[in-house]
This record gives sequence, structure tokens and C-alpha cells, in this order.
Amino acid sequence: MESSKGNILVIEDEQSMREVLKILLEEEAYEVTTAASGLEGIEQVRNNLYDLVITDIKMPGADGFEVLRQVKGISPDTVVIMVTAFGTTESAIEAMKIGAYDYVHKPFKIDEIRLIVKKALEKKKLREELSLLREKFQVSYRLENIIGKSSKMQELFKLIPKVANSSSTVLITGESGTGKELVAAALHNLSPRRNRSFVTINCATFPEGLLESEMFGHVKGAFTGAFQNKTGLFEMADNGTFFLDEIGEMPASLQSKLLRVLENGTFRRVGGTSDITVDVRVVSATNKNIVEAVAAGEFREDLYYRLNVVPVILPPLRERKEDIPLLIEHFLAKYSRNTVRVSPEALSLLINYQWKGNVRELENIVERVVLLCDKELITPEDLPDEISRYRDDTAYLPGIGEGAIDLENILENIEKDYLCKALEKTNGMKTEAAALLGLSFRSFRHRLHKYGISRS
Repeated sequence: MESSKGNILVIEDEQSMREVLKILLEEEAYEVTTAASGLEGIEQVRNNLYDLVITDIKMPGADGFEVLRQVKGISPDTVVIMVTAFGTTESAIEAMKIGAYDYVHKPFKIDEIRLIVKKALEKKKLREELSLLREKFQVSYRLENIIGKSSKMQELFKLIPKVANSSSTVLITGESGTGKELVAAALHNLSPRRNRSFVTINCATFPEGLLESEMFGHVKGAFTGAFQNKTGLFEMADNGTFFLDEIGEMPASLQSKLLRVLENGTFRRVGGTSDITVDVRVVSATNKNIVEAVAAGEFREDLYYRLNVVPVILPPLRERKEDIPLLIEHFLAKYSRNTVRVSPEALSLLINYQWKGNVRELENIVERVVLLCDKELITPEDLPDEISRYRDDTAYLPGIGEGAIDLENILENIEKDYLCKALEKTNGMKTEAAALLGLSFRSFRHRLHKYGISRS
């Protein structure tokens, strides 16, 4: 016996129609329950869980709209299809606003109702699967809003809790958009300091004089405009965590003052004469190569070693492509109110794109596509041109200087790849494939024979 494909409740006061729907749906292997009135149907919904409810609109007692409201209140995930012989455009719009999946006019065709029920339950199943997937990757593949299942991200997930329990300084390095501030926040939230302040500053956004005042504070009269004492961020972060982003942009004059805080926990406000002592954990980040900056005399070597007690390196998105589907799913859930999916073709383009802006760029693209796309399936046509037209022309090119390369073999592989792609594009029609590549049919056929490429 075939297992049930879904549990359906039919609410219809006309006995013949009720029986027709029951027989029809049971033939499709659905488990069907019937109710002869709206009130009876509502009571059934209160006592049982249904995947789908089919309800007539014009019924004594409680009409279909009341049934729809009650069903959505009792079981929001249950799909509701409205059926009526007296429908109007206004009533159809009202039904959709309340939450109906579809609105069907009597008399309907058998195939029509079969298809509507099938699509409704498929959509419900897909929504449930996506919900389960989200729960799964939230447990297995994320830590404090950092998402990934790649080996590099799993190593990071193991490292962060260990580092969080100490007060050692941490230097986070990685390209712009890789999530350095998220890592800093995770280090704080998982640390014994989690209940104290997490203070942040971007060293690249302040001029030198203002940056010093922001970090260390100032006393009244220290400079023009200093009309009162100001508490600096180091004081605000006492017993907490201070995150210094873009530390590589810090002016040399402030580097020595930061070094003093790291060495003995003391500093002075701008214009002040007394030392202030704090207990602050410093986490810093940069997208610059600090080692090169040290060699160039742009960054203090002793400060670098003080900051880099525990190094955390974030990989660029192009080096953890297996994380892209998870990130896309996360951002779709964040920015879409509906069940939106990405087609395999669009997903392939997104995975193979270069992502110079890393996770931040991916998030912006997903937000834009969700905003502009009014479909439930995102296809290549919905993606920005820079992604849909992107092709990695360097994919075939090994680095020169990394050992001898076989140039002839590389060129042959490129040629074979284009021959195969042309055949695939034309469904094996050699004449059309030759035209796509700008070759004569004879030349095209010669190359196929040369590389042993068959039509299949």
C-alpha cells in the first residue's frame, strides 16, 4: 500500500462535492478527512494536524473566510485552498491577504485541483526542508554569527573558544569583508568578560589628534574646543574588551602610547598629568601586511609582537567556496520574507565568482537580488552582470616560476574544453558547434578526431 503523501481536510457543506473531492484526493494517495460545515472543520483543525485544508466559502454558520482565519491562527503552517461558485475578484484578494494559498472557482477541472494541491504541498514540504536545513547549519556550521563548514572555518571554530578564555592580545588578519569584527565580537561574547563592555574603534576613520582623544580621553582645556573632561574608550572598556580595527593605520606617535597600555595597563588623558590604570583585553585587526609595514619602518616591531600574541587569520571567500551556499541560505533567510531558492545555474555562478569584497560583498549582492527579484527561484538572469558574465580566465594558468610547466599540454586542454563546451551548447550538432568556435566543419572534425572526442 502506498504511503500517504499528505493529510488533507475537506470542508464542504454540499455532500456530493465533498465526496467527489475525497475520492479524487484518495486516488492520489492523500489521507483525506471531511467536514460538513465550517464549525465542524474548525473543530477538526483544533484536534488534528493537517498539511492542507480545502474549504468552500459559502457555508452556514462559519463561512470559508472564518475557517481560513481560524486555521491560520491554530496552525499557521497548514496550507489553505478556497473553493467557491460565487467568487469575485474582491473576495479572492481578501482570501490571499488573510493567507490562502489559492482561490479556485467551481466548477473546476479534476486536473486543475490535482495540480494545485500537488504544488501547494510541494511548497510546504520545501519550506519545512529549508527550515530544517537552517536549524542544522546553525548548530553545525556557525559560531556567534560566523558561518562556514570548510576545513579552514572549522579550525577557526575550534580556535575561538580556546582563545576567548584567556586575556591574551589577539591580532586578526584578513582581507576587507572577511568578518574580522565578527570574530572579535565572538572572542568577547565567549570570554569571562562577556558581561562587561565591548568597545570598538576604527583607527582609519579618525585624524591623529582626534584618534588619541577618542582612545585615551582628554582633560578640560587640553586643546581648543576641550570645554570639559572626556572619558576615553580605554576607560570605557575597563574589565572588558577593546577592539581596534585597522590597527595598521595607527599613526606612529600613538603606537608608543598603545604599547605602554599593553605593557603595564596605564595611560594618561590628553593634557592630563596623572596615570589611569585599566584592565582591558585588546583585540586588533588589519587587512594590511603588518610584517611588511614593520620591515618598512611604518609600524613598531615591539608593538607588533605585543599585539600578535595569538594570530587569527581569516581566509578570503574565494578560498572557502564550499561555504558560499551556506552563506547564501543565511542571507536569503535574513532578507527575504518568502521561501526563495537559488537555481543550480545561478548557484554555480555565485560559487565561481571572485568575491574581492568577500562575505560583505556576497551579502550585499543577495540583499539586492532579493529586493529586485519578484520570483521564488533566483536564476542567472536575476544576478548582476558582473557575476552572470564573469569567467575566470586564469583558471587554466599555473604560476610561472613554481616549476616547469607543460605549455603544449595546457593549450591542448583549453582547446578540448572549448570543443566539448561547444558540442554541449548545440546538443551535439557539429556544424553549429564549429560555427560557434569560428571553425570550418572540416577543421572542427579534425580536432575532434585528434583528441578522441565523440558526440556523446
